[in-house]
Amino acid sequence: MSLILAPKFFLRIGAGAGISLLSTTSSSSRRGRLANYRRLSSGFEGLRSQLGFLLFQPRASTMDTSAPALSSTLFLDRVGEVVLSLNSTGLSWIPASIDPEETFCCQMMFHSEVETEIRFSDVYAVEFTGLGLINGHNSTEMYRFVVHGFQRGKNSTSPYVLSTYTFGHRDSHACRELFDQINACMKLQVGRPKNLLVFVHPQCGKGNGCKTWEVVAPLFSRAKVTTKVTVTQRAGHAYDILKSSTDRELRSFDGIIAVGGDGLFNEVLNGLLSSRHKAPYPPAPTRLNTTDVKDPLQLHVYEDSKNVRNSLTSHSDIFVETALKGEDPTSEQESFCSDQSTAVSFPNDWLRLGIIPAGSTDAIVISTTGVRDPITSALHIILGKKISLDVAQVVRWKTTPSSIDTPSVRYAASFAGYGFYGDVIKESEKYRWMGPSRYDFTGTKVFLEHRAYEAEIGFLEAKAVDADDETLVSGTHQTRLPRRNPTKRVCLTKCSVCVGPTKSSQTLTNGSSCSSDGHAEDSRWLRSKGRFLSVGAAVISCRNERAPDGLVVDAHLSDGFLHLILVKDCPRPFYLWHLTKLTRRGSNPLDFSFVEHHKTQAFTFVANHDSSVWNLDGELFQACQVTVRACHGLINLFAAGPEA
Repeated sequence: MSLILAPKFFLRIGAGAGISLLSTTSSSSRRGRLANYRRLSSGFEGLRSQLGFLLFQPRASTMDTSAPALSSTLFLDRVGEVVLSLNSTGLSWIPASIDPEETFCCQMMFHSEVETEIRFSDVYAVEFTGLGLINGHNSTEMYRFVVHGFQRGKNSTSPYVLSTYTFGHRDSHACRELFDQINACMKLQVGRPKNLLVFVHPQCGKGNGCKTWEVVAPLFSRAKVTTKVTVTQRAGHAYDILKSSTDRELRSFDGIIAVGGDGLFNEVLNGLLSSRHKAPYPPAPTRLNTTDVKDPLQLHVYEDSKNVRNSLTSHSDIFVETALKGEDPTSEQESFCSDQSTAVSFPNDWLRLGIIPAGSTDAIVISTTGVRDPITSALHIILGKKISLDVAQVVRWKTTPSSIDTPSVRYAASFAGYGFYGDVIKESEKYRWMGPSRYDFTGTKVFLEHRAYEAEIGFLEAKAVDADDETLVSGTHQTRLPRRNPTKRVCLTKCSVCVGPTKSSQTLTNGSSCSSDGHAEDSRWLRSKGRFLSVGAAVISCRNERAPDGLVVDAHLSDGFLHLILVKDCPRPFYLWHLTKLTRRGSNPLDFSFVEHHKTQAFTFVANHDSSVWNLDGELFQACQVTVRACHGLINLFAAGPEA
């Protein structure tokens, strides 16, 4: 803090504190005070020329002041006459003059509360609105343009707040010229979409899908983003449209937006990937209780076999061979268009998916942006934010133990769950008329029934990837993450884990979207067998308003791993304790002897009963034999990453 001496006054200037006026005179006449204000005002112009923006920028500027700036005098609505400066990074402004008849202290307090700059990265639209009133000291009709932006919240979990700045000039040509210059700078912003395909679920959540779109649609209109909107009429409507769309049609869009919940996003995801993600199948799981070591996967999971330590590298042909033994992995999928130069495949750098939350849970939005707010999500889309997201590929080998099926593939962006999680979704379908409260009702009902299922799970062991992780126990299927609660590396914006090299196995990828770093020789298949209340695989943290930390607090968006959570049969009070911990921030719901937590790139599942139902992002999927693997960075999302 610095002190500047003026006659009988001290100006105290401090970052973020504004400017306060401290009088050393105990009493004076009104005429004397006015004379003091005028003397101080007369010296203010010289002071301002020395201090520049300092007096009128209570917060430290983030603008690039080294860049050449263009300046012009305009009127700012509800502020008055200002000097507007334009450079390559944004706009800034200061009052053009001081009225000596006004109390100087009041002027300082007023201007310290007014925004004095905005970066182009925080501007989503600029509009020329023509002739109209500018409100200020004297309301005057002028030619105007409006800068539409937003202000970030006080903390990382606060939603963005829209802000508008209306500037006016008496001369139409001068106003238009400045507007064109700002528009030219806006066009230099990279990655902002121009054309979007939008699906709106009218019945999602509490039936607010259409209302939510009506709230955010003006933002896209102002930003000159063209949107082709489809209001879905039935379950699977978006899936059918995307699966049947040609590659040429998809290439006309910069992104695809789901206005709804996790279920609609899952529908969009599967409609895109079902015919465009070209990858061989992972290995099929063994039959329950089999000990046939001739089975390729059994070589890894049969505990008494000497081959249990065989690396994935030595069996690198298993994935290709498995795909060739059965049906062609693309037999149920549409072929690429004849012109391969326009074929759409995944992963790619140009097509992004987006979600505007309007669902019951919206776990994907909260886990990828840190906040459940339609305006914030819409701004992420308009500004062209981009992160990579892992996707779980779920291959169903059998629907029931006795069925003869061709392999079927589904994808999940957040979670794949069996047992308790699948039963809740299955039961909730009977009570859709209850809205989101049906999950509370059916969750309580399924919990009281306390059903456990016999199953066998094989999973690919993963070694610790950083110093904060414990080395996994070797030579046993009881591998777990540590019981103690070390400092966890939570996924944040510009996360070093997600942007770093993945630990996914090259054998799993075989040229597909799952990346690798050549460490496959350190991995092996392990097994867990018994009765389970639930089996869950979290792709991301799955944070939501009921579970503020999610299922796994340190799950990352794009590290190439799944978090496999196995809850074994236990007394009902213990399971309730586990579920209760999920709802408490800072607790550890995995710290129980009946809970196994495995960080893995892939796992297999086999059950021997007919009513095997999975929950994939809130959607039902019946299967008693599946293989699930993480596809690293398979899609791109309009988001900046969780900021909490």
